[in-house]
Amino acid sequence: MRMTLLQRLAARLGNDRFLKLMRFYPPYLGAGVSVTHVESDLTVVEVEMKLSAWNRNFVGTQFGGSLYSMCDPFFMLMLMMQLGDGYLIWDKSASIDFLKPGRGKVRARFELPRARADELRAEVEQKGRINPTFEVTVTDAQGEPVARVRKVLSLRQRARAA
Repeated sequence: MRMTLLQRLAARLGNDRFLKLMRFYPPYLGAGVSVTHVESDLTVVEVEMKLSAWNRNFVGTQFGGSLYSMCDPFFMLMLMMQLGDGYLIWDKSASIDFLKPGRGKVRARFELPRARADELRAEVEQKGRINPTFEVTVTDAQGEPVARVRKVLSLRQRARAA
């Protein structure tokens, strides 16, 4: 399999350092999204986004697309990095519930314990293809929920895909 530029960069830097550098990924640079913490075993990633002119909507709060964007890739990347090259993982669907306006800095904490990754590995080896669901809550500076994002991934073994 031919690796993309971003995959080669992650392999060279290490997955945890690569995730921390995502603030320089053009969509995140413009929106002001920063990865603030990555556990070295890739079980936790924390992200924040400050309210700025680049992500403010018509009424002066966090733009909904930016709230979703800050949550988009992390469950997929964490699972890919934990499971390794033997699996194909794609986004299948996503939804976002806006709970209250984001009026300042917002945060999200993505958790994917090794035990869950191991369960998913066993399930996909048994069934061939699965569609696990993940959820993260975006919170404001006071810890109050601003949005809830649900992601459904498509996961299958690379050998079965061929």
